[in-house]
Amino acid sequence: MASEPGAGRAEIGLTRKGVQTRQRIVAAAADLILQQGVAGTTLDDVRAEAGVSSSQIYHYFADKEALVRAVVDYRAQTVVGETHEPMLTAIEDIDGLRAWRDTIVSIQEDAGCQGGCPLGSLGSELAELDHAARHDVAAGFSRWEAAIRACLQGMRDRGQLVPAADPGQLATAMLAALEGGLLLAQIERNTRPLAAALDVMISLTESLAPPEQQPGDPVS
Repeated sequence: MASEPGAGRAEIGLTRKGVQTRQRIVAAAADLILQQGVAGTTLDDVRAEAGVSSSQIYHYFADKEALVRAVVDYRAQTVVGETHEPMLTAIEDIDGLRAWRDTIVSIQEDAGCQGGCPLGSLGSELAELDHAARHDVAAGFSRWEAAIRACLQGMRDRGQLVPAADPGQLATAMLAALEGGLLLAQIERNTRPLAAALDVMISLTESLAPPEQQPGDPVS
């Protein structure tokens, strides 16, 4: 059976009800932090949003820092594990990359370009404040980059990209373009920069396709 969002080692040994309560607290904290930021979200806010008592929060989390780290894990799972990894795994060619791009842009359009990247916004706020949480965010981005790299590696292995194409470098640049595009889309409340950033990276990837063989060309 598939894991629930945010499920992990911290839930081992909990009863089913305990797992559900912990997940409800983490999901409530994640929503509030996306709206208000880490600094602007208190444990009292989370308690009220989740409909739990303070003792329940402290039963599952030693302090706010522990809850924030659980939120980072939750966002890595929901953004990367449940959204992007399945899409990227299913991509077989450049048209699949374009469909992935269209889905990303559509998600932002539906959200009114509000909120930006839930994982990226956590990283921006925590990078200089909580190094343990920063490492967790970095691990989430590494997982995301690995999924993009595996997609591009598969395209190269199938002969859709030239052997000299570097899936690792392309994946790093594509993720950077995606994150930068999400930030500009959030600031401008317009998907234009996001679409442009992804379009440029996909065009670059397409340019690395091997030349089409013309009639009369020797067979390699």
